[in-house]
Amino acid sequence: MRGRVVVVGGGLAGITAAIALAESGADVTLLEARPRLGGATCSFDRDGLIVDTGQHVFLGCCSAYRGLLAKLGMTEHAPLQDRFDVTVLAPGRPASQSGAGQPGASQPRRARLRRTALPGPLHMLPALGRYPFLSWAERAQVARPALAMRRVDPAAPAADTERFGDWLAARGQSERARRALWDLFSVSALNIAGDDASLALAATVVKTGLLGKNNAADIGVAALPLGELHGDAAATLLAKLGAQVTLGAKVSAIEAGAIEAGAIEGGEIEVSEGQDARFRVRLGRGEDADLAADAVVLAVPHEKAAPLIPPDALPPGTVAGWAGLGASPIVNVHVIYDRPVTNLPFAAAIDSPVQWVFDRTRISGISSSNHGAANHGRPGQQYLAISLSAADEYADVPAARLREQFVPALAELFPAARDARVTEFFVTRERRATFRQAPGSGALRPKAATRRPGLVLAGAWTDTGWPDTMEGAVRSGLAAAVELRNTVLTSTMGVRQ
Repeated sequence: MRGRVVVVGGGLAGITAAIALAESGADVTLLEARPRLGGATCSFDRDGLIVDTGQHVFLGCCSAYRGLLAKLGMTEHAPLQDRFDVTVLAPGRPASQSGAGQPGASQPRRARLRRTALPGPLHMLPALGRYPFLSWAERAQVARPALAMRRVDPAAPAADTERFGDWLAARGQSERARRALWDLFSVSALNIAGDDASLALAATVVKTGLLGKNNAADIGVAALPLGELHGDAAATLLAKLGAQVTLGAKVSAIEAGAIEAGAIEGGEIEVSEGQDARFRVRLGRGEDADLAADAVVLAVPHEKAAPLIPPDALPPGTVAGWAGLGASPIVNVHVIYDRPVTNLPFAAAIDSPVQWVFDRTRISGISSSNHGAANHGRPGQQYLAISLSAADEYADVPAARLREQFVPALAELFPAARDARVTEFFVTRERRATFRQAPGSGALRPKAATRRPGLVLAGAWTDTGWPDTMEGAVRSGLAAAVELRNTVLTSTMGVRQ
């Protein structure tokens, strides 16, 4: 017979596990409470405008995520830069200092961080040596922590207990250097104020992305809405593999133990006469809707996983300890102008409330032409999205107040926006976008396996060795699938190894 697996959660972790297990020959059912797949990486329609739930990027070193894109047939729709290249903007100096005639007329300051073809870690040195937002003395000090970071073991418990900011300060990095340089990478990658991040997780980012191969930090940005790139493509592939996907299916409990023989309504999982199953997955629709399974992948956020775990599946205190992971929000500020205001696909900012800003005009369905049905009545307009990580201070601020702050902030960075009219402004909030990647969080992240053979955990919050990112989510799904293939889903059950 085929091993029967229920995957609970249709984010990247659950999608990855379901694909890997279906490819191995398991009989897979994927349950997702929402009406679409993709989890935190999906899209929605807003009056004809396609909006991603958040602005997600990946790096050349994200091998697992890029592998998932390849399986989904989406590689060409998520292109990588040919070379790491980021424009960093800062507001211009006040008119009294710059000599400009009118307040607000100063031009923004600009820097470009572009790697060379030199092998890592030498590939970034020329760009850092010219970085104008640091003094010569500060630039000279950058190599010190970069070299020291190569000796940090992210898996060491001591690294998990130290603040990244303290570690940098002890190696000569000034407040200015930490804000104008190190935060560019750590805040967006770890979704926490740079100084407050776990050294272990920061070391993973720096060592893998900046000190590894010279193409490791090359940036990839989706050229399709995330809903198409992930959710739609995954649904298509899973159907081809014979897996069943059930949307709007909220799991109320996972119970361990044998299930009496019988047939499950709707044919989701067939139970042979006299055949028991290890788990019952309850959907809260009555017993006829419960699913029998030989194995379960629990691929939901940690706060949702906690009440679903059978009591004896993990050591006492482990599940309760997950509460210590907490959550960090991401806020996205969406601004549509009546005309183009920049030709940059994306940019970072310092000395500004803006952190990163992306041009989403084409991907959202807005046409740059003045005709055609695809422009949804927004011809010639430009759609910019500001991504604010570690956004605790903005999570509950009304949209009107955010508009008062961020529209002028964009005008300081993009002079053409000063004469443009804002036609639409809205805000999306991911209040629990990631766990809080602070010191001590590593000790709270569980492995995939539990004490219950056949029950495994997945999600970017589990112990993947990576931060809470798309790469971490995919790695967790792969780890969950490997654990099941190596234990309960053996060759005797007809699962291909």
